[in-house]
Amino acid sequence: MKKVWLDTDIGSDIDDALCLTYLLCEKDCDLLGISTVSGESKKRAELSSAILRHAGREVPVYSGTNEPLVIPTVQKEAPQYKKIDAFPHRTDFEENTAVLAMRDAIYAHPHEITLLTIGPLTNVALLFAMDPKIPSLLKEMVLMGGHFVDPIDGIFRQEWNIFCDPHAAHIVANAAVARMVWIGLDVTTKVVFDQKEAVKKLNSPVLEPTMAFSSEWFSYCGEMTFHDPLAAAVMFDENLCTFVRGNVEVVYQEGPTCGRTLFTPDEKGRHLIADGVKPDLFFERYLRVTGCHTGGQEA
Repeated sequence: MKKVWLDTDIGSDIDDALCLTYLLCEKDCDLLGISTVSGESKKRAELSSAILRHAGREVPVYSGTNEPLVIPTVQKEAPQYKKIDAFPHRTDFEENTAVLAMRDAIYAHPHEITLLTIGPLTNVALLFAMDPKIPSLLKEMVLMGGHFVDPIDGIFRQEWNIFCDPHAAHIVANAAVARMVWIGLDVTTKVVFDQKEAVKKLNSPVLEPTMAFSSEWFSYCGEMTFHDPLAAAVMFDENLCTFVRGNVEVVYQEGPTCGRTLFTPDEKGRHLIADGVKPDLFFERYLRVTGCHTGGQEA
């Protein structure tokens, strides 16, 4: 089984909840812990707890930092928290415990943990700055973030997770992690359900909290893009995407390009970048693992 730590900003885009539910159903995933990041981090921990309890799972959850390293907070609230009362959940989370918890877990399992980041990288940057040995103790990092190989009108756009804390992303991109895999908007925007399709196909009982939270998401967005679930699924089947090797740099200087991710192809580069996806294979895996084909969770 793959030992995984999830760092998430669950509660904003619905894809974080879709991702956490997938990990809980993935038989090859040993989910060691969950850390939350971005505005109202404690509420995000409570949302994670609601999904865990509904699934009958016990996984440690830690509330992380609310503020980016330098810039003002872009993502101040967790809107899906409005729907939490329908689901039992913990409320006793202590704030700013995530970084130390991540550090303890990595030292307890050196060279074994895959760190999956699906939110702004503030927690991880603080961890790396606090203990520079930590990057070398990770087995790998898988990041949902960036926009690399499919420019819009010839311009590489800022991706939300990077844009929310570009200084943190710069620190992480330059860390000495043995293996760093980036899943960017170039590919994640090709795995999408509209609202009608989501309601029809995401019918597993384990997804009930996520679908309840999605009503808040659908109030201002008419589709679900599976950004984070794709990053999670790739950890267990890299054939879902194609990759190129190279180096990623993050623009963190103030200005209109702040938050952009710049990719330079290099066969000996430090990073693997997804440059293509097989949507049918991804959705087949996601629906099968979460039990949507049979109406129940996979055993």
